[in-house]
Amino acid sequence: MSNDLAALSPAPVFRIDKFVVPAEVRATFIAQMQRIQATLRTLPGCQRTLVLDQTGGSGEFNVLTLVEWANEEAVASAAVVVKKKFADEGFDPAAFTRNAGVRSDQGFYAVA
Repeated sequence: MSNDLAALSPAPVFRIDKFVVPAEVRATFIAQMQRIQATLRTLPGCQRTLVLDQTGGSGEFNVLTLVEWANEEAVASAAVVVKKKFADEGFDPAAFTRNAGVRSDQGFYAVA
């Protein structure tokens, strides 16, 4: 994504994070993802959030989160707010994920 605000796209931006979560931490992990998504829903430009738990199929990723943002500007603004909130709470998402033994694949997507 561009860091140049003048070049930001008005198109929706999707953040999709896929996780391989060990069974013994799955409930705790999902609860934390739901807490984060509840915060995101309060931010300007957040259109939709989902936390999905795999119920079938053969894929390795068993938890998925999706956030639909109105545009790149909303993503950039939210990143600042969320980073501050996590710092104020003393929450380190990378450490939380690593300590839980979770592997992830994260990215931003646009409608093709």
